[in-house]
Amino acid sequence: MAFPAAQVPEIAAVIQLSVAPVFLLAGVGAIVNAMSMRLSRVIDRARQLEGDLERADARRAERIHDELVTLSRRARLIGLGVALSVLCALLVTVLLIAAFIDAFLAADFSYALATIFVAALGAFSASLVVFLREVLMATVSLRIGPH
Repeated sequence: MAFPAAQVPEIAAVIQLSVAPVFLLAGVGAIVNAMSMRLSRVIDRARQLEGDLERADARRAERIHDELVTLSRRARLIGLGVALSVLCALLVTVLLIAAFIDAFLAADFSYALATIFVAALGAFSASLVVFLREVLMATVSLRIGPH
């Protein structure tokens, strides 16, 4: 199916305008990857501590339980951060789809497109705040050397 000649410039303009949201998608993907790696590390550490718990004396068991509580909080924060980032990515894809539909139908979705984009940026900003909170929590709970 060929595009009518009148629609080609509109479609080209939509493709040009889609570049920024696509770069946002790439950035969101990188953040999701970083958060997923952090979640993997948290899970691995929790599994190791749960294995150590069986052999630990009472004092050590208490410290392990405290660390497991912190790891659990961190895992929940990372999960929330991933969810917000994925929400951002979904909103951006809806934005791109709506922009192309707008071009094909010659409709005016400008307010809807702006609203979707602002919502996507809000979700991404919230995911970064949650990510920062998890990083700070990890830094505060960092222990180096014997305790």
